Amino acid sequence: MIDNISTEPLHAEHRVLRRVDVEHKTGLKRAHLYALMRAGRFPKSFPLGIRAVGWDSLEVEQWIAERRAQRD
Repeated sequence: MIDNISTEPLHAEHRVLRRVDVEHKTGLKRAHLYALMRAGRFPKSFPLGIRAVGWDSLEVEQWIAERRAQRD
């Protein structure tokens, strides 16, 4: 019998998620994502280039996990 099963991947690695990926993972649209970021309630994006931004995949996954934990 296994008592301590973790839902976290054993070798989680940081990946850069683009906005479309973040929208797909969270189910949120662009305007709402940016509103949450401004309010400090969603991980901030970081610049990838002049007109491109990305999000840290682990930060987004942690945000999703926190939302799941709130429903318990």
